[in-house]
Amino acid sequence: MCTTYLACHTINQLKENNIRISGYPRLIRLNPFAKFKTRGNGGISFKIAIDEESEENSNGVFHENSEEKMTKIQLAKKIILKNIEDLSQMSHENTNPGVVFYEGEITEAMKNYAMKAIYSIISIKEAEKIVNKIGAEVHKFKKGRGIIGSLAAIACPLEDYTYELLTYRMKENYGKKRNIDKLSVIEMDRKTFPETFENIDYNNEYIAIEPKTPCPILFGIRGESPDILKTAKNIIKANETIQTSCIFKTNQHTDMHLQKIANINDMEEYGSYIVSGTIIKEPHIIEGGHVFFSLKDESGEIEAAAYEPTKNFRKVIKKLLISDQVQLFGGIGCGGTFNIEKIKILSLAKKQEFKNPMCQCGKRMTSAGLNKGFKCRKCGHKLPNGKKIAIEEKRDLIENKFYETPVSARRHLSKPISRMNK
Repeated sequence: MCTTYLACHTINQLKENNIRISGYPRLIRLNPFAKFKTRGNGGISFKIAIDEESEENSNGVFHENSEEKMTKIQLAKKIILKNIEDLSQMSHENTNPGVVFYEGEITEAMKNYAMKAIYSIISIKEAEKIVNKIGAEVHKFKKGRGIIGSLAAIACPLEDYTYELLTYRMKENYGKKRNIDKLSVIEMDRKTFPETFENIDYNNEYIAIEPKTPCPILFGIRGESPDILKTAKNIIKANETIQTSCIFKTNQHTDMHLQKIANINDMEEYGSYIVSGTIIKEPHIIEGGHVFFSLKDESGEIEAAAYEPTKNFRKVIKKLLISDQVQLFGGIGCGGTFNIEKIKILSLAKKQEFKNPMCQCGKRMTSAGLNKGFKCRKCGHKLPNGKKIAIEEKRDLIENKFYETPVSARRHLSKPISRMNK
């Protein structure tokens, strides 16, 4: 199933029952290298706005009294839990939903928990310990692993954030080929970029707003504000009915998952990092088209990789040389290899090619034989003790420049270069 659709459907039902939502629902992406993650590893939270005053205020607006407030809270919980039971595909072994209801201030401990869920690994027991401490109400379905992301979605601090508008299909179209007019997507991208982004991978002819899975989503547009998303949505031409849509406030494309770390040896499996070092083993290709090289600093070394789905990004990686200094953005998956999402060139080593010397007549000389120096075929001049000359070649990379994986291979949390000043 789809967590965002479940949230959108639930919010619509709450509104039909006169239960208001404060602000935009939040879509919080968690650690992309977590072992038991869902495909997008996202948690959803939203704030139910219920007033406590029992009489009209100075503006003549009526507020709920305490009894009405409790009735609405109970109704909201009932709607939410029933939707999870009805819409979740419980027969799937990896479907283990969880719900957290929390009323109160977001504490520093809760924020720290949320950041840990984005940086590293949290167990169900650890999540339960936190919710018990803050007095939250928890509902677990099957293993209930979803409570990890539920609490993180509530508590996650958003300093840098983006928005995503998601549209949903009619149920009878689930699993069928989506019919979105490609030219309208191109038009939308050209009119709204960079305020919207990640729309199209032009090099790989990939429409990124369209999911490739049989989920309820028809298309999703990512951008800097709700207004630009509404404008973009109106440009898209889809040849099927949109059942509903929803805008989420999110940590997508913020690099929130990356921890800047001083030492390679301090990195851990399943963590996401920004790390700098010197290349000690030139890039090489293995079966499947994956490109690997080794990076080192004073503390140790690690193997880094640009995998086949990153397409032309691998061409950038293959241009690296021993002694180049780089900064890597990415994470460590199962097996201990650093998966590169983005790279910044800090400094480039000199690339030299040894060539025969030039003759005084302007012609490049040729070898006169083993250990016999060089001779000029044009004028006959000889250099019996001559040696090849080191000539510096221009590198096809630029220092202090970022290079990133293509849109088709980019993770939800990876910040595109177009947003690096945000």
